[in-house]
Parts: sequence; structure tokens; C-alpha cells
Amino acid sequence: MSFSSHNFPHTPNRIFCIGKNYEEHIKELGGKQTPEEPVVFMKPICNIVAPDETLHYPPYGNDLHHEVEVVLLIGKEGKNISQVDALSHISDITLGLDLTLRDVQKSLKKSGLPWERSKSFEQSAPLGFFKKYNSNKIDLTNLPFSCSVNSELRQKGNTAEMIFPAANLIQILSCWWTLKPGDIIFTGTPAGVAALHPGDKIEVESPMVGAFSWRLA
Repeated sequence: MSFSSHNFPHTPNRIFCIGKNYEEHIKELGGKQTPEEPVVFMKPICNIVAPDETLHYPPYGNDLHHEVEVVLLIGKEGKNISQVDALSHISDITLGLDLTLRDVQKSLKKSGLPWERSKSFEQSAPLGFFKKYNSNKIDLTNLPFSCSVNSELRQKGNTAEMIFPAANLIQILSCWWTLKPGDIIFTGTPAGVAALHPGDKIEVESPMVGAFSWRLA
């Protein structure tokens, strides 16, 4: 299984995903308002796919999109964490893909229904290998990252553009849930999301984190 082939520094607990955390991404999807608090949804841990594993196009939906994101791993339990202490709760960092069936999502939104079928299908959370987080070497307030498909640059982002920066996200999430070791946070995607097709090779990269890729069957 793809999930078991991923070497986790902590046993995975939950996947928190943040929507609408980059202004330009909100605009490209037709949104007009900046959220007043983080938009949170979750994915099952079993949806994780390790690098170099084959992805399979979902059996329903016809518009599969890539969304590259900086991903944080919580290494220390905390409740009502202050922003000053927030980053000390991160043990590791990587990049991931929040794969989204855009046509299904639009239909669900129009009906006022939850997003699970568009966001939480099998293999919807490709995840790079985690790298130990060192705040002296990795600046989470200014971290560039990108997504390319078949060597063509699609998304280019920087955490400096986040509406809710990493420390703020951890602080807010810890007021709603007790964060525990193994919790994974997908922090949102920048503009440039676009359709994927069978045969595509998707690569995500950041100079400080590494490069990871998947092939879509």
C-alpha cells in the first residue's frame, strides 16, 4: 500500500487541510471575499500516497486538479497554543498535493453540501517525505515552492503570501482541537491550479524541502 511505504517520523493521526489561504487562488476560483478565519476540512490518513507511487484517476468526476501545498507535521501536543510558541510544535515539514475533483466540488458547493467526495477520495493526499524542521534553516514566513506538470511550471507560491501564516494556523487550530503528535496540516495552495490527465507526471519542489513526484495513470 502507498500509505505504508511512507516513512513517518510520527505515527500519522489526522490530516487537517486549509482552504482559501492564498488571495490569488481565491480569485482564480471566482471568490471575492477573504475568509475571516481558516477554512478547514479533513482527509483520511489512508489517502496518503508516498513519492514515486502511481496515482489513479478517480472513478467519478472529470476535472481532477493539482493543488501544491506546504505541509506541517505536529510533533508536540498542545491546546490553545500561542503564536509565539506555535512553530515549536512543528517537528517536520514537506510538500504535498491536495488533489481535488473540481467539477464535483462545484456541484457540491452549489447544493450546499460537504466537500468530502471532491477532496477525500482514495489517493487524494500525495505527500512528500518529511524533513526535520529547523527554524534557523527553514523560514516558514518566506518559503518558495512550486508544482510542475510534465516539466511545465503550473504553480509558483511562497508562504509569505498566506492569509493565515503557519504560526497563526497552529494557534487557531489548537483552539478548536488539541493538536497531537502525528497531526498533519496542509496549509493551502497558491494560484495556478489546473487539470490533470492520465499519463501526467506531477512534481512538487522547494529548495529548502526537496522535490517529489508522482505519475497519474
